[in-house]
Amino acid sequence: MMMHGDNARLQALRARAYQLAETGRFDGAHAVEQALVAEGWANAAAALQSGYTRKAISERCLAAKPH
Repeated sequence: MMMHGDNARLQALRARAYQLAETGRFDGAHAVEQALVAEGWANAAAALQSGYTRKAISERCLAAKPH
């Protein structure tokens, strides 16, 4: 069973991932994951392992790119 604190950290990490994706500076979920690790989110890979989450991040990266 996941502790509430862990869940809150995962939610915060995902929220940060979406923020980064929406900057338009990243090409996809992998690049956002690397940026999160560089910021000190040690569990970024685990938090973003869901295919749904990675797809949502990649879509936000694409949408944020200048067209």
